Amino acid sequence: MVRPRDSEVGAMGSLGWAVVLSVLSAAAYAGAAVAQERLAGRGHRGRSRWAVALLLTGAGVALHVLALNFGTVAVVQALGTLTLLFALPIQVIRYHTRLSRAAWLEAAMTVAGLALILSLSVESEAPALLTEPAVEVVGAITAGVVFACSLAGWRSGPRMRAVLLAAAAGAAFGIASVLSKAVLAAFTTGGPAAVSVTAATLVGAFSVTGYVIGQLSYRGAGLAAPLATVSVTNPLVAAFAGAVLFEERARFGVSGLVAVGAAALIMGWGVVGLARRSAASSGTGVPEPVRGPGGEGR
Repeated sequence: MVRPRDSEVGAMGSLGWAVVLSVLSAAAYAGAAVAQERLAGRGHRGRSRWAVALLLTGAGVALHVLALNFGTVAVVQALGTLTLLFALPIQVIRYHTRLSRAAWLEAAMTVAGLALILSLSVESEAPALLTEPAVEVVGAITAGVVFACSLAGWRSGPRMRAVLLAAAAGAAFGIASVLSKAVLAAFTTGGPAAVSVTAATLVGAFSVTGYVIGQLSYRGAGLAAPLATVSVTNPLVAAFAGAVLFEERARFGVSGLVAVGAAALIMGWGVVGLARRSAASSGTGVPEPVRGPGGEGR
């Protein structure tokens, strides 16, 4: 009988913690997304609504950062797309609707894509450390992308503005996750003195920026378009940055990378489809009522 090596057992244990913490983080983010959409629908008024959205977002961030300490950026960010799966049942309860068969199929596609990415992801053996020049370059590029998307968004119509602002928020959140992993790696290997002040500052700055821009993206567009955009942009940006900066890779070499790419497409298709079905055809973000046999709404 072949017994697994200690390193393999440790890797499996770390992946388990990464999955559990990421799922809890996605649930918190889902509640925050719905709270933000309701807050935007009321003109961003109400201290209690702001408090709920901030607390849920803070819980999601804390759990997400903990998950990054156990898994790769690609795995943790991919699991973050579960936010939409958690948000949909909340929307169903809120608007008294039900999910269609197509929505269940798209949910299955999302989960299948996630499962394939999880099975092919491999943690890099080297610590996820970044030099100060690398941190500065990543920060400058990200700031430029976020500013450009935000500026273009303010000059666009409501739907395109929501998508561009959500894309900016997703990019900010994705890079904040990558830099959070670098900060954690520096702290665990060299203590507080090894942590880059620039990296820590950028984590806070991009997190706050992503939250504010994400909040603005819900105004006049509902939940579906912004949440779908963030759910796709965030993991794609983070996974790409993780592969470039931390040399995170997939099993089976080139074949594994092709499989991960296919899984990402499947997952993205499911996420976009779910978001589209969660919005009304009028584009208000409120799902249409379920129709009875005679056509009347329930």
